[in-house]
Order: sequence, then structure tokens, then C-alpha cells
Amino acid sequence: MSCAVVFGVMISQAEVRWGVTAVGNISTLNFNQKLFTVDQEFGYGAGLTGEIIIPGIGFAVDASILYSQVGATLHLGECNMWASDGYGNERLQIHNIEIPLNLKFKYTNLNGVENTIAPLVYAGPTFAIHVSDNGIGAVDYSGGSFGLHVGAGCELIRRIQVSASYTWGITSTLKTVKLDDFSAKNNYWRVSVSYMF
Repeated sequence: MSCAVVFGVMISQAEVRWGVTAVGNISTLNFNQKLFTVDQEFGYGAGLTGEIIIPGIGFAVDASILYSQVGATLHLGECNMWASDGYGNERLQIHNIEIPLNLKFKYTNLNGVENTIAPLVYAGPTFAIHVSDNGIGAVDYSGGSFGLHVGAGCELIRRIQVSASYTWGITSTLKTVKLDDFSAKNNYWRVSVSYMF
């Protein structure tokens, strides 16, 4: 019972902040077989972030809602089954609404240095809801996907958070129309910049 009371007191004293976030992605699609070459693509995104900081111990929980564009270049022309349909090097763009959730640890006991720069690490799941795409007819899209990510960075002057992360796709983002068991998961590197109010 005493643990629940302590936890309740900590939550009641937690600091809540929100901010705006901009992201840049370098993404690729990992297919379950290698039938053609897949090149990475640069994407971007932006949205809102909320953070709940548990006082005194450096832990926080945050969540964001982001518009995110990811994709890859598929060299479909390397396979006769797609080359015969007129496909060549197809630049695929997927537009998602993304909801990443994080458990974060920020170093806050650095003898005042944390007021200027505070290192942080985080990990958690991310959920992506497929909103639209650039209409390449050779593939069918799932309604969304699920992934896991880890990242590290720092908070500057208690306002600006800069970090880099990697996301592993756990569920499939798309599959090809002609081979319905030929599917791909989306993996990406991301750089994020947030301004917290």
C-alpha cells in the first residue's frame, strides 16, 4: 500500500509540458525476400509532443502525434513480372499519422549542468496509421503498422530536445499485388528536434 501512496504522490507532483516537434527520416523497406534492389529515401514530419516528468528521479513519459512521410525506391524493373507491366525504378512515398510513446530517462543530477545540457535516452513502441500514398499500383498497403524504437540525445537550456533514434518495423507496411506473401516492414533512422513550452 505504501508503494501505491508514494507513486500517487510522485504523479501528483509531476511536471507536464508540451511542445512542437520536427523530424527527418532515412527509411527503407525490408522485404521478406530479396527479389529486387530497394534504396533508402529521405522523409520528414512534424507534430505535437507531450511529456510528463516524474520529479527527482529523471524518468519521464512522452507521447507525440506526428504527420510522417516515409518510403523507399523500389527497383521493380529488375524482375520480369513487374518490368512487363511497365514498372521500373519506383519512388514509393507513404504518408502516416504516427503515435510514438516513450519511457525516457534524463540525467538531471549534474550539479547544475543539466540546466544547460541534459543527456537523455528513451525507448518505446510507435504506431503508424496509413493516411495516403503516391499510388504505385504494384503494391497494396496495410492500414497501419507497429514498430519499436530506441534513441538518445540531449535537452538544451531546458527547452530544446535534440535526439536520434532507430525504429524497427514489427508488422508489415505493404505487400505486392502479384505475390501476396511478399511483404515489407518499414525501418528508419530519425533525427528529432522538439521545442518544449
